[in-house]
Formats: sequence, structure tokens, C-alpha cells
Amino acid sequence: MTPLPQQGRSVTPMPKTELLPPDDAGLARAAALLRAGRLVAFPTETVYGLGADATDAHAVARIFEAKSRPQFNPLIVHVAALDQARRIADFDATADRLADAFWPGALTLVLPLRADSGIAPLVSAGLPSIALRLPDHALARDLLARAGRPIAAPSANPSGRISPTTAHHVLAGLNNRIDAVLDGGPCAVGLESTIVGLTPTPSLLRPGGLPAEAIEACLGAPLARHSETGAPNAPGQLASHYAPSAPLRLNAQAAENGEVLLGFGPVDSDLNLSPGGDLLEAAANLFHHLHLLDRTGKPIAVAPIPDHGLGRAINDRLRRAAAPR
Repeated sequence: MTPLPQQGRSVTPMPKTELLPPDDAGLARAAALLRAGRLVAFPTETVYGLGADATDAHAVARIFEAKSRPQFNPLIVHVAALDQARRIADFDATADRLADAFWPGALTLVLPLRADSGIAPLVSAGLPSIALRLPDHALARDLLARAGRPIAAPSANPSGRISPTTAHHVLAGLNNRIDAVLDGGPCAVGLESTIVGLTPTPSLLRPGGLPAEAIEACLGAPLARHSETGAPNAPGQLASHYAPSAPLRLNAQAAENGEVLLGFGPVDSDLNLSPGGDLLEAAANLFHHLHLLDRTGKPIAVAPIPDHGLGRAINDRLRRAAAPR
């Protein structure tokens, strides 16, 4: 098998991007930077987000500049509490039910944007709806509360590349392009949030860290499936996304000559998402393992992943990562 870089290898930050510790001083510095219109990457339970004050149009524009992100691709706004979300969007009975059941957590709700929300238009890409999330990560919620304003935060990586699940993943992609990274260690879930649209029919806009089956059980009805034709109406809908630098081949039974193999279950592989076939473990490992394999510079083959529960979200990310660029 191909020798891999050491998993704990660090990336030395350049002076222009601060690496902040997860203590009172680090949180205070990160919150002050956000209030000043600067860019701060911070951990959530899903992946690291690249945060900016969602009410500051210039700060939001810096997100798109730093990530080289298309401006037609809307952002998720992170809030510290449900009452803050209600000042931004209109909640109906279905939204209330889902928020009560799954917030804080790995669920993003796309809701009608209030006219008096104060959110910069670039956040929603000019759409009449807004994507909102209350993260289930103590450090993230502490930062959001200290910042005292809603924070727009896509994943903290160059647009279209592998999502970051550690502070050093962020620095590897955005060093010298953002102001700071708040280091909260590895992300527990490791996949972006599930996005559900409620404008008007409950629809699965992006599978993610919360299985769709759990949402459907809460609603007592199936979610409609979003058709991905036309411009995105939620983050994470671009055909090519989450991609390593190397080509990716899916549903591989074995590595071909010159490839490295990302396994699942009891298979001989260079790295394995979960030798025991645990989808929760696989989700948590997905992006970190892709980062490690990408450092080899070799094409990546990926073993089949069951397409149910969190497997749907894993396969969604892998299909986009393997799409033509």
C-alpha cells in the first residue's frame, strides 16, 4: 500500500492568519474580529465554517473572495438561539416542529426571509428565502453569542474543494486569505448539515449529517426530493463540489494500478472509512481521509457505500467530488 502522510501532521500558519486557542482569550479575539467585519473560521459539529457578520455586506463579500465562491451560491446563516432565527425568517408550524426536534443540530432550514431581517442580500444570493442553522457545538455557540449578530458561514475551504474538519485543513486551503481560525479540534459529525426547504413543501435540498429518515419520522411524511436544475436555491448543490485535486473513482472493488483505495467495511485499503461498516464513523472520517489520500498525489478509488441513512449524504459528497470539473 502507498505510504501516507502522518495523520497528525500540522500546517504552520502564516502571520496574516491567526490560529486562536479554544479558550476565553481566543473566543474574545474571534468575536472581536467578526464584529469588525473580518473573516474567522470556526468549528461546528459538522465541518469548520468560514464566518462573517451576515449583516455586513462588505464582510460577506470577503467570504466569496477568499473562497473564490460563485456569488449565485447562497450561504447558511448561523445563529446562537432560536429567537435570533425568528428575527431573520418566518417560521410556520412545520418549521417550529423541526427546530424543536433537531436544533441545536446538523439541520439547516430554508425559510422565507423577513423584510426587516437586516441580512445582506449577497447572503441569500438575492433569493426571498434564507438558510438558517443553530449548531450543536459549544464553542461555536459561545462564539456566536459573543459576536452578538448572525454569522454567515459556508465551509472554510476553497470553493469546490474538500471540506475541512480540522483547523489545519482550514489553514491548508485558506492561509493568508482569512483573518483567523478558532481551533476547536476535529469535527464530530464530519459532514455538512442536512438542508430542508420549507418554501412551501418540505423538501430535501441537501442530504447531510442528520439522516433524512429522522426528519421524515418527525414530520410523519416523506420529504420531497429537490430537482437540481437551474441555479442553486441552497448551499451544496453545485454538480462539482467537495473535490480533491486528484481524480476520484466510485464503487471500486479494488484499486487499479497507480490508485489509492478508500475502503469501507472489511476490505484491504490504504485508508478505511469504517472497517466495521459503521456509517456514523464513515461520515466522521470522510473528509479527513480524503485530505490524507489527496496528499499522495494519486488518483483515489472509493469502495461502495450503502445508500441509506448517513450513507446517502456520504454518497452525495462522493458523487459531487467525482463529477467533471
